[in-house]
Amino acid sequence: MINTSPKVYRLGERAIVLDCSELFPALSKLTIQNRIWELAQKCRENRIFTDLVPGMNNLTLFIKDANQLADWIARLPELWSDTTGIKLDKPSVEIPVVYGGKYGPDLDEVARIHQLDTSEVIRMHTAPEYTVLFLGFQPGFPYLDGLNNQLFTPRLSTPRLSIPAGSVGIGGEQTGIYPKEAPGGWQLIGRTNLPLFTPDNPESPTLLAPGYRVRFTQVSSLEFPQ
Repeated sequence: MINTSPKVYRLGERAIVLDCSELFPALSKLTIQNRIWELAQKCRENRIFTDLVPGMNNLTLFIKDANQLADWIARLPELWSDTTGIKLDKPSVEIPVVYGGKYGPDLDEVARIHQLDTSEVIRMHTAPEYTVLFLGFQPGFPYLDGLNNQLFTPRLSTPRLSIPAGSVGIGGEQTGIYPKEAPGGWQLIGRTNLPLFTPDNPESPTLLAPGYRVRFTQVSSLEFPQ
């Protein structure tokens, strides 16, 4: 029998976690995330939570009154079962990328692993329209759903100490973009010059948000900050 019930457990004194990680692959990652977004929306209407944080396959709820924790731990599975999923009405963003060379030092290795030409890796990476499942790791780092399964590639065995901002990589079953220079272990196949995180813009500090759709476009050159 396919399990479609998430785990629910207490986290600290005032938080509850709804964990849906075991529902995949019975449900797709995007289906799970659509239902998490819907449940978060429903819970916000109760106004008893100080914060709700949708993550990858999970939802963390911070409650005002710790005395209500037990009731909500019991209630959340029922609320989950009533969800069907919502698609957030978010825009589509085109990301220009220079693939390969010094901007994508792992492109050749990804092609070798999958016995593909580099041009085919680029074609397959630019073909889908991706959906931002959530932002994490760094402010503005998008975890994107929609990568062709023929490009699923393990992370590096030894992470790099420094990855340039705008680097586009593949980590396991997902692709993403590094907003700022940071260490990391994803396979780097290209780089964009679009700023993904601008903290001096408090109204909209991140280029992307959960539910946004993304398309990568190959370009021959871009200007990067020195």
